[in-house]
Amino acid sequence: MNNRLNLASKPFNNRALPWTLAILITFLSFVSLILIARLTTQANSKANAIQVEINELSQQEQALRQKAADIKGSLTPDQQQTLTAAHLLVDRKRFSWSRLFADLEAALPGGVRVSRISVRDIAAHGGQTIAELDLAVFAKSSSTVTDMIAQMDRTGTFQADLRSQNLQKGRGETGTEYELYVIYTPRAGAPSSSDRAANIASVEPSGGNK
Repeated sequence: MNNRLNLASKPFNNRALPWTLAILITFLSFVSLILIARLTTQANSKANAIQVEINELSQQEQALRQKAADIKGSLTPDQQQTLTAAHLLVDRKRFSWSRLFADLEAALPGGVRVSRISVRDIAAHGGQTIAELDLAVFAKSSSTVTDMIAQMDRTGTFQADLRSQNLQKGRGETGTEYELYVIYTPRAGAPSSSDRAANIASVEPSGGNK
């Protein structure tokens, strides 16, 4: 005798499974919402704390600027001139001629020698010393000087612009003297070194220290 189950008249129903899945999904969604809400609250708290700190620093900066302006306004013209001279003296004290020579020697090709160096101005920006130089070099080929200027610009220590050139004759040599305007920004760390010290012929400093 064969017993046959007619699924059309008596289908199989598992009513617990859908309810279990629905409860599980609802629970996971609830947990996710709690985590998202907590993370959002923490992020907002950090953002608010940072904003408060920024506002405090801005207020302190404004107070210091106002204090500096008040002090500067209370100085007589002679005192202001003395203060400017003192700042300039400090900036010049930071300038190292030996560092300049080492960096300059490293940038000079073999066929170029320095005939004059003079300092226009020295200033400090953000703790970094920047010097404006008048530099005169002697070379027999203009292409050599062009290559030297390109090399100086690539180093990032010098920014050189050619201003003029003068044909030089005498003392048993011929060639051209090239005058350049140079912005010198020494890098942090040890200076470059070179064995071409003879390329530095003479120096006419307008201030600074070796």
